[in-house]
Amino acid sequence: MAAYLRGGLTRRGLMVTAAGAAAASLAQPAFAAARKLAPSDKVNVAVIGAGGQGAANMTKLVGQNIVATCDVDYDHVYRSLLNEHFTLVPERVPLKDAYDKAARFKDYRRMFDAQKDIDAVLIATPDHHHAVAARMAMERGIHVYVQKPLTYSVEESRKLGAMAAADPKLVTQMGCQGHSGDDGRRVIELIRGGVIGPVKEVHVWTNRPVWPQGIARPAPTPTPSGLDWPTWLGPANVDWGYNENYAHFNWRGWTPFGSGALGDMGAHLIDFPFWALDPGLPTKVETRHSRWAGNASLWSTRRPAEITSFPLASVTHYEFGAAPHKAKGDGPIHMTWYDGGILPPTPVGFPANLKMSPDGGVLFVGAKGMLMHDTYGEKPVLIGEGLDEKAKKIPVCLPRIKGGMEAHEMNWIRAIRGEEKISCPFEYGTRLNETMILGIVALKADQAIEWDGAAGKVANVAAANQYLTREYRKGWEL
Repeated sequence: MAAYLRGGLTRRGLMVTAAGAAAASLAQPAFAAARKLAPSDKVNVAVIGAGGQGAANMTKLVGQNIVATCDVDYDHVYRSLLNEHFTLVPERVPLKDAYDKAARFKDYRRMFDAQKDIDAVLIATPDHHHAVAARMAMERGIHVYVQKPLTYSVEESRKLGAMAAADPKLVTQMGCQGHSGDDGRRVIELIRGGVIGPVKEVHVWTNRPVWPQGIARPAPTPTPSGLDWPTWLGPANVDWGYNENYAHFNWRGWTPFGSGALGDMGAHLIDFPFWALDPGLPTKVETRHSRWAGNASLWSTRRPAEITSFPLASVTHYEFGAAPHKAKGDGPIHMTWYDGGILPPTPVGFPANLKMSPDGGVLFVGAKGMLMHDTYGEKPVLIGEGLDEKAKKIPVCLPRIKGGMEAHEMNWIRAIRGEEKISCPFEYGTRLNETMILGIVALKADQAIEWDGAAGKVANVAAANQYLTREYRKGWEL
């Protein structure tokens, strides 16, 4: 390890920001137009959240110019480049070299003010930062790749969607890798091709959460010396001290920072029925869940005064109205989401020797059979006599992404350079994201909600509309 520390990615070196950045003011955005790039050009990329998932994403982009990194804990960034033996992963040597050369920041607000050569930014922070960071980038004419869930709230999702529509030259990508996969695109072709007949029922499940959830907020503990905790809190308007159950991975289960299991995996799983059936926004949403956990009472049948973490398990029922696609028959579509390791009930006609993956999957139930696939659209299986032969007649009609789901990040780069159509732009991603997050709204409302998509409000429970937005800490407003 010492040899690599001497190679430039030292804690001391990583804590140093770009020259002058510490004094940079939080200036107003320049509202610049995106730089026009040719297929031969390298894209100047920055990353916000350079460790963990951000490092995994950026490993795919080392062929570009990585001009800036932003992270609140560069010790964590360094650990993201190591294996279990604390040695540098060979595949991440190029990323280490690129990170060593890039300007370094802790606060993306200051990065955007100081670093004027950024063409594109990849955002891989906890959920509560996504919209604020993306908004700042888009206002400056910077292309954005945002990890899922796209935003923390419905309001944020709609704002980013409107911004993308207002500036169609910006290339936007939601980190929904399965959307670029060959298997997933074949699923869409088979469902739309009518192989299993009209679909009125879909079941979606995941093994998440795999982090602390359904528990009371722990007591604060000393903040690690390398972590800038106030900046990590960022837009979250809570006065929570540091605890290892929040950062750097376990934040997903805590309500001020994450979106629980639905926010984590909904984008990967709900993507396929939402894409294949094109049902529009849901009209009714209801979430049933395990008992609330809060600081007033660890296990309470009543809603605690302070909700700190999401319930350990939940089931969300979505109803969609009329949809234009022929794969959907007359009447509504019903989609049910299961998390906490809960699997759907076995439908009539499901083979006894076929198992639903405990890790997650999707089951389409059609009038003439079923189709099941794993997370990310992988390993699709048709269930029903003669369906495999019927599937052979369904043509390949969706474009395939060069490199498949492993090239979701490079698809974004190629789209910026005009080489390839973007896979999962905000035009689509914001509507998928809104559908997911409405499950969280119904969870917090603790009753079924009727969604008026045109008006953007809950029609039957006025109090539930408070969950469509959030309060922001001063200086981090949307």
